[in-house]
Amino acid sequence: MSPRRSVASAIWRVFAFLPCAVTAFSLAQAQGRPDQPNRIWNDPRTIELVDRAVARRTAQLADTGLVDYRATAHGYVTFLAQIGEGYPDPPQVVRADELAVEVYWRAPNQSNQRVVGRRDTLMLPTDIAYHRDHLAIVQNNFPAVIRLGDGDEVRDVPHPLSAGGREAYDFVATDSLAIRVGSRSWNVVQVDVRPRDEGQPRAVGSFFLDRETAWVVRMSISFTRSALRDPALEDVSVVLDNGLVDGRFWLPRRQEIEIRRSGSWLDFPARGIIRGEWDLCCIEANRGVPVELFVGPEITVADPQVLAAYPFPGRITDSLPARLNAAMDEGGARRVQEQAATLVRAEALARASGAKLSARRISDFVRVNRVEGLAIGGGATVHVGAATALRGELRYGFDDRQFKHAVSVVHTWRPMRLTFRAFDELRAAGDAAESSLLGNSIGAQELGVDLSDEFRAAGAGLALDGGSSVRWRLDVERSRESSVVTHATPYSGRYRPALVAAANSGTQFGLSSAVGRAAGPFGTTVGFAASVSLRLLDLADAADGAGNPGTTLAGGPVAPAFVRARLTANAERPLASGMLAVNLIAASTFGSNVPEQARVMLGGPVTAPGYDVHALRGMSGASARAEWRVRAGSFPLSLGRFGTTRVPIVAAPLVQVAVITGENPTGPRARWARSVGLGLISFHDLIRLDITRGIDASGRWAVQLDFGRLFWPIL
Repeated sequence: MSPRRSVASAIWRVFAFLPCAVTAFSLAQAQGRPDQPNRIWNDPRTIELVDRAVARRTAQLADTGLVDYRATAHGYVTFLAQIGEGYPDPPQVVRADELAVEVYWRAPNQSNQRVVGRRDTLMLPTDIAYHRDHLAIVQNNFPAVIRLGDGDEVRDVPHPLSAGGREAYDFVATDSLAIRVGSRSWNVVQVDVRPRDEGQPRAVGSFFLDRETAWVVRMSISFTRSALRDPALEDVSVVLDNGLVDGRFWLPRRQEIEIRRSGSWLDFPARGIIRGEWDLCCIEANRGVPVELFVGPEITVADPQVLAAYPFPGRITDSLPARLNAAMDEGGARRVQEQAATLVRAEALARASGAKLSARRISDFVRVNRVEGLAIGGGATVHVGAATALRGELRYGFDDRQFKHAVSVVHTWRPMRLTFRAFDELRAAGDAAESSLLGNSIGAQELGVDLSDEFRAAGAGLALDGGSSVRWRLDVERSRESSVVTHATPYSGRYRPALVAAANSGTQFGLSSAVGRAAGPFGTTVGFAASVSLRLLDLADAADGAGNPGTTLAGGPVAPAFVRARLTANAERPLASGMLAVNLIAASTFGSNVPEQARVMLGGPVTAPGYDVHALRGMSGASARAEWRVRAGSFPLSLGRFGTTRVPIVAAPLVQVAVITGENPTGPRARWARSVGLGLISFHDLIRLDITRGIDASGRWAVQLDFGRLFWPIL
């Protein structure tokens, strides 16, 4: 047997074994959840501690010596959006409110909070209105019945440490730790909580209890699906931290609430997040709080003049990014959800299944290019239970008069997902999208400028992916590739010819990994995506880049093969006067008989501005861009019912260099394409205008107006 066939056989065995391995792993996890055989639920010592905690709360703190307290709370309520397949981090801030609240409490359990300062900034059009309880803190670790969003988000959930809810939950002690303050130590026990009936509105999570006093030091909870009143809600996470006051009282210190929603009509990759973060300070216990403060509503808001006059330091955007970055890095809300998934079955957390229309981007419904002309399409998803989904996609081009389709079956095991997909579709060649699909449709239709090079692929594949902070994917695919031709005519201008793709059939194995954002050296924030694939071409119709047929090698017929690797990386470094951003795209193809569509292609607004699209083609290449983003001004803009925002203008002087090798075996070893220019970014990163000049041979002036790249995944 030839070495190549041995390698191929080994790879096939690995991929054939993966579904079995994943199934075995998921069955093992299912057996360990929710019964958790290594845990002893409701053991006498744990129940004794829980009963004391219930009694402590039932006594309404009367025997602790705490009569009253007052404090000030400073917090942010932020509305964020995540867009794109897989909801990549970081989320985009849409609106941020900074608040100052006076907090009062009086025994036995009276609470009053007054919002005395508030300012907001609007990044993108939205008319979101927060529930009143989003603007205040949670007192006494929630009352006996938990409500959030004034009952519109979470309602009728019995508190696990309440007299009425004590019998609704199971408890298990999982860990203990010692907290030392001065000369005194406290032994804190972690108690996990799960509902006895997962179909009822219940909480899921952990309580950290002081073993001596049974006081709640920390609680982190999520909720079962039946507790979430809004069908669009994905999950709600709450983390409440208490601090020791006067060496005796555990009172609120820091709180975090995260509420995530996604569309319920379409499987559109867009998620809205409401995130509340609070820090309390200046707590004074037993100093006397007037009784008259507790007459009327629990949460009140001062007059607009008072709110506007509150002396917040600096600008709201000064401290917000650092807080959000820290929250995403620490992942407190995510850890709550992960813990909930280990304590209850997936069905208890999953949204209702059913059939619905679906789309991953606007261009799934309508798009224009030189191959299809006007193309319309759509999709539908059917959820079968909590873990399996069937999805179909269909598109028809009016100029090429052909249907394209894909059918997929997705099964999810936390934290992995297995997908089988059969397809007959158009794919884009090249190493980076040179424009958004929506922007490309507008340019193609009106100006005859189509920045994509497409070829046809038909076949089927299996993929396994997973990970959270580091996402990974393994896939195997059997497909046939072929070229397409230009069929359409633009309103003005003239289309360039379609890519001459080499027809071939083969089997492809791939491995990819990506990190959305992470802390890097020298205060940078970095992200990367890397992939490598091996394609084994069938000898019968294997062709090289010039369309020549494959050959029979010594030792018998062997399918030619090639390997393709790709890396993208980005880094951002905030400085006092702006932001330095660096982006890198690099790719290489190794082997003979490489089809034209698999070669490295650079050129266009993203990879080589000021040069023709995919004018640089070879076996290896790279493109690097550095730009300095600095605020150049702003202007007010009324958004009607959405409110008024001040639109910043960001100037981004840039330099870029691209290089390609293996372009022509008899020509120069490398070809360079250098560019300089200026980018203008406005409407909160929604619109970007680039004016660039290519300064090497064949370079020219270029102007590109498009949507901001953050929005490309859904356009």
